[in-house]
Amino acid sequence: MNQRALKEHVPPGGTRTSTTTRGETVTSAIPAVDTAGVRALLERGRTLATPVLRAAVARLAAPMDTVAAYHFGWIDSDGRPIDGDQGKAVRPALALLSAEAAGAPAEVGVPGAVAVELVHNFSLLHDDLMDGDEQRRHRDTVWKAYGPAQAILVGDALFALANEVLLELGTVEAGRATRRLTTASRKLIDGQAQDISYEHRERVTVAECLEMEGNKTGALLACAVSIGAVLGGADEATADRLEAYGYHLGLAFQAVDDLLGIWGDPVATGKQAWSDLRQRKKSLPVVAALAAGGPASQRLAGILSADAKLTDAQLADFDEEEFASRAALIEEAGGREWTSQEARRQHATAIDALEGVDMPAAVRAQLTALADFVVVRKS
Repeated sequence: MNQRALKEHVPPGGTRTSTTTRGETVTSAIPAVDTAGVRALLERGRTLATPVLRAAVARLAAPMDTVAAYHFGWIDSDGRPIDGDQGKAVRPALALLSAEAAGAPAEVGVPGAVAVELVHNFSLLHDDLMDGDEQRRHRDTVWKAYGPAQAILVGDALFALANEVLLELGTVEAGRATRRLTTASRKLIDGQAQDISYEHRERVTVAECLEMEGNKTGALLACAVSIGAVLGGADEATADRLEAYGYHLGLAFQAVDDLLGIWGDPVATGKQAWSDLRQRKKSLPVVAALAAGGPASQRLAGILSADAKLTDAQLADFDEEEFASRAALIEEAGGREWTSQEARRQHATAIDALEGVDMPAAVRAQLTALADFVVVRKS
């Protein structure tokens, strides 16, 4: 795929956010983000969901309850209470807005918010172990602090709790919500399996990468933004439209994550510099750069082909300049710019999906603001 073809690529079901003027492609800019409004939405989601989340985690047998509390940032490694980084809380915020989109109070979406957050953190615990990540949110990951066995067990326990939190509601809507959550969980696991398999392949297509990221990130965000509506009594058509918004928002989110995984500031991201390159991830910037053609793309392909023959220990011996040179080639080949534009394309598609949903104007504006935030975030 040459550079021109890459620019024209639109995933199945996607729409363009660009227009052609005098033969040039012009892409719409993301509007200024209502940062204060988004922070308020995220804080509301955290405030309403956290007590229920803590109560669910407290059901776990020792020491899993302690390990989970450490993972969530509620205690330090010595068990002392702390006010740690508990993540952005985008999914809980979406679940509460989802309930309001269906005309229900935000509180109706709380069990859905908690269930989605439990599944998300189940995946983080297992992913950190599988990827060998030693740091998350500026401190040791669970497997590093407590050992691989605890990371696996606590992850499994959180997954079970997610379904328990929903099903104990005992309503028809709870059953519908659980079905959506289990489907999203299966897709999330599919995506992680694809991600791991791609690390051992020299070439992955852009379409394959987007499919993997749609499973790994898009599916759970799609669930988050429909689950509250389902609990609030929304019909399947409304829930499906909200899911479409969440799915494309997830792809935009992951595209930005892929950019941060190479060029993000470690102080902001809490991960090592060049973290995705260290793990040989076939993320969107890498895949797009390899597909673009041209001298930089060919040089990058040769380097990555040689890297594939190295052991993890040999790769770990690379100095910062080695990773910096790979990042520079990815950028020269167009991978960074293409991924940035893809984030904006997916953002526009997500916003378009809301057009078919009858909801209060204030809720629509808040969902739009959250989508804007996802595309411009730095961590």
